[in-house]
Formats: sequence, structure tokens, C-alpha cells
Amino acid sequence: MAGGAGVIGWIAPLQEALAPHPKTYVVLVVALLCAAAWLANFITRKVLLRALRSALPGLLRSGGAKNDPRYQLGVISRLSNVVPALVLMAGVVVIPGLPENIVALVRKFGAAFIVLTVALAIGKALDLANSLHERRGLATTRPVKSYLQLVKIIAFCVAAVLMIAVLIDRSPLVLLSGMGAIMAVLILVFQDTLLSMVAGVTVSSNDMIRLGDWIEMPSAHADGDVIDINLHTVKVQNFDKTITAIPIKRFLSESFKNWRGMQESGGRRIKRALYLDQTSVRFLCDEQAVRLRRLRLLDDYLENKAHELADWNRTLGEWGERDVLNRRRLTNLGTFRAYVEQYLHAHPGVHPEMTVMVRQLQPGATGLPLEIYCFSVDTRWTVYEGVQSDIFDHLLAVLPEFGLGVFQTPSGQDLREGVARLRQANA
Repeated sequence: MAGGAGVIGWIAPLQEALAPHPKTYVVLVVALLCAAAWLANFITRKVLLRALRSALPGLLRSGGAKNDPRYQLGVISRLSNVVPALVLMAGVVVIPGLPENIVALVRKFGAAFIVLTVALAIGKALDLANSLHERRGLATTRPVKSYLQLVKIIAFCVAAVLMIAVLIDRSPLVLLSGMGAIMAVLILVFQDTLLSMVAGVTVSSNDMIRLGDWIEMPSAHADGDVIDINLHTVKVQNFDKTITAIPIKRFLSESFKNWRGMQESGGRRIKRALYLDQTSVRFLCDEQAVRLRRLRLLDDYLENKAHELADWNRTLGEWGERDVLNRRRLTNLGTFRAYVEQYLHAHPGVHPEMTVMVRQLQPGATGLPLEIYCFSVDTRWTVYEGVQSDIFDHLLAVLPEFGLGVFQTPSGQDLREGVARLRQANA
């Protein structure tokens, strides 16, 4: 009440001057009170924040984080909102004609607002601590985000109890003792709702799912776009236009795939293999090498390889003359692999800044897999499939130019033709 008495003593001359005009006095007092609250907030934000930024330049500006809002002292910005609340709580007594219960109510709401502001400041401080921890490069080996989130939940729960205690003018301990039995019953009755709420907060705070994300959860037979996120379920419209409703808590207990990273990266992976007949792999003769030189994509490769192999074979001396197997020579498979790599680099539908690789996989009963690994420049499904099909159409058509064949399991027609040729040969 000392602060209120000081304000009354300061504003008493104004009250005497405007005694003939009571309504004008009330309006003027309310305007002055709002202006004082705004000015206090302005001074706190501008002067105090600027002083602290000058005092802590290393914390705020190192590492190129000058414009990053995480490093702009959001904690102090939150706490600056306490000052106007204090001004309003102290100055409400000077408004004439307000009943005591209204003054008490304003002060209760002001105190509750201060508690809420402090809790938000604590949350901001924890976010800042996590950001600084990640900036030091320790988050990958010693993550603290989950522990900070737990502390934040506890802080908000304590703040909620204190706000209720302030509003009903009761001790927090009395409030907690009375709520214990009620909370136990509520937890049993609303167990699924509480679990869903916690799961929803976790999913939202970790940015695991957004509306419009393409997600895939095999256990729920879901493969499509997220169209709705509510307290209990996440609705996914599958690509066959069916809709799957998944309990939101399953996103914490079961694995799922979110394709948002692929869509944001600007490239979609192409990973498919050509299965080649291993019996068609052979060395290239000089005539075949000359014939392949007509291909623009292979001209530089064959030129460089010719010099490289000539230099190598020259070091063999007489061993190179004894047998051609002692020499290094080009193979049709290695030349085709080089051609495919150059073709992918030149293809307009392949992303030039992402991985482009052509590699052999482990041979098996289905032939020798030659895997194409690259990324399309367009992540849209139809465009991606068009680029992938265009690449393999061309590669299958150009294979015979290298003397290579695709491995394919014999069909009934192949067996009939083989038997017919065998009979003809025997005849």
C-alpha cells in the first residue's frame, strides 16, 4: 500500500484541479496510468536490453548469431512485461470510484500475469540454454533437450498452481492438498486424453509432423499426406484416397517415416539396378573402342584411358609381349559404367549438386546388379517417375552397343525356342 499512497500523493493536485469535472478526471487518470505502463515497458525493453546486449557481446554476436532470435535475450524481453503489470497494480488505487473488490481483482490478475510471465521467461531461458548447448556441438553426443523439456513442464505446472492460488486467494499448499484426490480420479478417467495431450505436445514441440507432410507408417498401413492433427488422432489420406486415423500417441511408440526432409531438400533419390548377364562381360577390342569413340559422352573417357593403359602396359616390358592377359585393357562393363555416369551428369532431370554414383553390387542368381544412385531435381511424384523411367529406357536401349545383355529369367517361349533349335540341330 506504500506505493499506492505515494501515487495518491503525487496525483492529489490534479484531482483538486479537475474536481468540477469528475468524468474527465477518471478518463485522464486511466490514460495516464496506461501511458505510464507503456513507458515503463518501453524503457525496460529498449534501455535494459541494449545495456545487456552491450555487456554480453560474446554471447549474442559470436558464431554469426547476431540476427538469430534465439540469441536476442528473449528472457529479458519476457521479463520486461512484469514492469507494466506492477505499474497497473500500484496505480489502480488512484482511479476514483472503483470498489475495493474491483481493485483486489485487478491486483490478483496482475499477480497471476506476473507468475505467467516469469514461467514463460523460464521457458525461454531453457530454450536459450538448449540452443547454446547445440551451438557448442555437444547435442549429438550429450543431448539435454529432453531434460530441459521436463524442467519446462514442471515450471509451467508450478506456475499454473500459483496462478490459481493467487486468483482464489488461497495458499498453494492448501490447493495442492485438496486437489490430490481429485487429480488421481481425473487421471484414471481421462488417461487416454492425458496421454494423447502429452503425445501431442511432444510431437508439436519436436516438429515431428506438420499438416501436409507425407508420412509412412507400415504398422498402421498409412502412406500419404497428413490432413488433420487433433488431440487424439492424426488423419492421413493415403495415395489410394483412403483415410487412416492413427492415435497420436503411436507416433511416440512406433517408428514412422516423414518425407518432409526429402521435399525440402529439392531432390528425390533414384536407386535402382540393372541386372546384367555376367556371361556378356568381356574385354573391348580396338575396333570396338574406336566405334564407341563416336559417343560424345565417352570421347574424353576413352582418350584418357588409352593414355593411362598405354603408360601402365609400357612398364610391363617383355611380360606385356608374352601374353595379352598381362596387360590392362578396357572392358565393356567398365566402359558402360563410365558412360552411365556421364549420362547422369548430363541429364537435365538429375540434380547436379547431389550424389551421382554408378556401382556394382554383389552378383547373384539373378545376374550382376549395376545400381544407379542419384537424385532428381523435382520431388513431385509424377515428374520423379518420369525422370527415372527416361533414364532406364535409354540405358536398356543402349546396352547392346556395349555388347552387354540384361539377365532375364527364361520364359516358356524361350524354352520352346531352345528345344526347337536343339531338335533342328540334331536333325
